[in-house]
Amino acid sequence: MGNVSWEYQLLFYYKYQYPSPLGRLRRRWEDNIKMDLREVGYDGRDWINLAQDRDQWWAYVRAAMNLQVP
Repeated sequence: MGNVSWEYQLLFYYKYQYPSPLGRLRRRWEDNIKMDLREVGYDGRDWINLAQDRDQWWAYVRAAMNLQVP
C-alpha cells in the first residue's frame, strides 16, 4: 500500500477481515416501543416526553397490553 496512512490501512484490514453479518438489523428496545405505540394509535414522535407523563404513558401501556391478549 506504499504511501497510504496507517489509519487507512487499518480501516481496510478490519473491513475485509471482519465482514458485517448477513440479514436484517437486530431490533432495538427503542424500536419495539415505537412499534407498540404506533399499534395503539400514538402519532407523536417524542415517546420520551410521553413516558414522563406517567398517567398518559400507563394508558398507552395498558392499551398495548390489551392488544396482545388473545
